[in-house]
Amino acid sequence: MTDATDGPGDGLDNAPDDGLDDGFHVFDTTLRDGAQREGINLTVADKLTIARHLDEFGVGFIEGGWPGANPRDTEFFRRAREEIDFRHAQLVAFGATRKAGVRAEDDAQVAALLDSQAPVITLVAKSHDRHVELALRTTLEENLAMVRDTVAYLRGQGRRVFIDCEHFFDGYRANPGYATEVVRAAHEAGADVVVLCDTNGGMLPAQVEAVVRTVLADTGARLGIHAQDDTGCAVANTLAAVDAGATHVQCTANGYGERVGNSNLFPVVAALEIKYGRRVLPAGKLAEMTRISHAIAEVVNLTPATHQPYVGVSAFAHKAGLHASAIKVDPDLYQHIDPERVGNTMRMLVSDMAGRASVELKGKELGIDLGGDRELIGRVVERVKERELAGYTYEAADASFELLLRAEVEGRARRYYRVESWRAIVEDRPDGTHANEATVKLWAKGERIVATAEGNGPVNALDRALRVALERIYPQLASLKLTDYKVRILEGGLGTGSTTRVLVSTSDENGEWSTVGVAENVIAASWQALDDAYAYGLRRAGVEPQE
Repeated sequence: MTDATDGPGDGLDNAPDDGLDDGFHVFDTTLRDGAQREGINLTVADKLTIARHLDEFGVGFIEGGWPGANPRDTEFFRRAREEIDFRHAQLVAFGATRKAGVRAEDDAQVAALLDSQAPVITLVAKSHDRHVELALRTTLEENLAMVRDTVAYLRGQGRRVFIDCEHFFDGYRANPGYATEVVRAAHEAGADVVVLCDTNGGMLPAQVEAVVRTVLADTGARLGIHAQDDTGCAVANTLAAVDAGATHVQCTANGYGERVGNSNLFPVVAALEIKYGRRVLPAGKLAEMTRISHAIAEVVNLTPATHQPYVGVSAFAHKAGLHASAIKVDPDLYQHIDPERVGNTMRMLVSDMAGRASVELKGKELGIDLGGDRELIGRVVERVKERELAGYTYEAADASFELLLRAEVEGRARRYYRVESWRAIVEDRPDGTHANEATVKLWAKGERIVATAEGNGPVNALDRALRVALERIYPQLASLKLTDYKVRILEGGLGTGSTTRVLVSTSDENGEWSTVGVAENVIAASWQALDDAYAYGLRRAGVEPQE
């Protein structure tokens, strides 16, 4: 039998030399367990892209799926061998122990694991006695033999083998002796790591730590942890297992996974590197974490979670005036780490909670040095509070706040055109369709312009009419794209007479910005937000306004 510390056979390469030893594993299962999240449906191309991101991040193992269980996973392993030159990670194939009553060498799905040519194989095994008898419909002794035989056979074929003990913690609670025997059987047969799985996600950190510590003492096996997040404790449970002696953590990017998800790779790795002082990534890779998190979110077509620890855009965002005053003195007073360590940035939010320090720090973030001008800063604070009382919000509309701030600093709002009037018409036709038309009358560079356009709604028609009117004079507007549009009804008790707030997101080839409008009706609020979006876009393009 190949020694457990040797690399896989069959001409397969050993683990990449990235300066890390094998004493601690970061194991990612985004491509298998994470893909089971509702709303995620990965193509082979998606899986290849995510695998590249994870390898670039520096995880040690990437579980690619279950070859033989479906054509997509089989195809993924074939293409990954041909198309990806892994620099840091080893590819892992997932499967099950042999079937009851079948020899491991004759089991078709075991053969598919070998055919994948993955250097590492993870086998799921039953460790809950009730699951053995009801789901596998076999005896407890036969289940132990299935574990031993499959591990020994794959080790004999030169593969490194990890065992996932499914429902381990629930099984340990019901029958600790049998659950421990499954761990011992896998370990003695040559499994490199035995992973204790909180499959239903119902455990709490103290429970996890106690069980892991006991099983480690009773078996001497190298233990790993796989935690689901059904109690909101997956990350805490993972770290509790590490505290108890586990040296292998299984996670998914952004916590993706079935039901409420899995232990989140990014806060686990950040905690290990920063809080525990344990090096688990190649040098310099932690600073790539925020970018990698967001890149994977784009591939799976889910909006990045704004309040995710470490990597969310709000992870280091400060709103309260008290916080801002302290941060002005020392950012560490209200931040547990320097956000740059994980590739993130500190942000100041301006709202009706803002004080002078918030405005001054936000100005500095926007490249506007207020120079400690207390009178100017006081005017801005009062203006913000006055506007937010009317329904505006600036924490989500940085561009509108910057325009307001610059107007106070410069003593006037810089205008690129003067609007004479605008109107939007919605026509209901007998066939049930609608026609949306807008007309804009404005002055730009001494010229009166009247423009009309149609759209798929009154706001879209206004946007098009404004472009028709201005693009000849300001060709820079051609690169602007409306990327998001949100409407919120304020003081909803007034029904259709309520005040409306609109947030518009706009982008050009260099980035994205958001603007806000508030009015008694949605069209007027939308016009305000569009007006700010165009003014900001022209300003960032370096266009001089008309006098």
